[in-house]
Amino acid sequence: MALPKLFITLLIIAALFISQIQVQAAPTNSNLFREYIGAEFNNVKFTDVPINPNVEFHFILSFALDYDTSGNPSPTNGNFNIFWDSDNLSPSQVSSIKNAHSNVKVALSLGGDSVANGNAYFSPSSVDSWVSNAVSSLTRIIKQYHLDGIDIDYEHFQADPNTFAECNGRLITTLKKNKVISFASIAPFDDDQVQNHYLALWSKYGQQIDYVNFQFYAYDEGTTVSQFLNYFKTQSSKYNGGNGFFTACSRIKSVQQLHGIFIWSADDSKADGFPYEKQSRALLAAGH
Repeated sequence: MALPKLFITLLIIAALFISQIQVQAAPTNSNLFREYIGAEFNNVKFTDVPINPNVEFHFILSFALDYDTSGNPSPTNGNFNIFWDSDNLSPSQVSSIKNAHSNVKVALSLGGDSVANGNAYFSPSSVDSWVSNAVSSLTRIIKQYHLDGIDIDYEHFQADPNTFAECNGRLITTLKKNKVISFASIAPFDDDQVQNHYLALWSKYGQQIDYVNFQFYAYDEGTTVSQFLNYFKTQSSKYNGGNGFFTACSRIKSVQQLHGIFIWSADDSKADGFPYEKQSRALLAAGH
């Protein structure tokens, strides 16, 4: 049985791992649901998305980039700016959705795939200067928007894996130490260059990373349930955790390894009324 192509090409439902530290400290199955929002600028609001009160719900604003905001943006060595739909996803709207739903937290994602003139590269001048600039600029944005965490989602690199690991590992560590954020996640997928960078970060700073949003939608569209489960097992062994979706999710949940689901993105699923978000949350909430 093939997984419905809609999940992969439109909603892009993916899997979530939880760090080994949290796996040991809590029951294996979890009711965590995460959704990226704001990258497509199609006027989606937090209040458009149905929120199941029986799940832990993370919105992830997409994206903050260390690029300038000109018509031809270029890297700024850790000085981050907002590239999500800040008109519809403003600081007051973050506060409002969190006040209305005690189970909601909001994070921002760093990087993403592209900017106006091409790929969004991770391109630091040096580790120390990038970290200093990133801590300062992100602290300002996080406090302005009343955010709870960050997600690392760089997909293109002009730096080696060790530099990527040191920059982002020190960033997460400092923001947590300063109590600016309470959680951090990374979002790798099955590409050799991407995995080399994220596994370097995981190896050095995995104790600071709470979740791995593994992008299983990067695999072929015709992925079957059994293939998905094999992919899941392979990536679980690399990142020490696990998750999946619907038929595969149900099987994974039955063996106490379902840690959550994340979706790209609310922007894409708004027109259809968020049916797969609802199905995902029902699955996660069952038994909680």
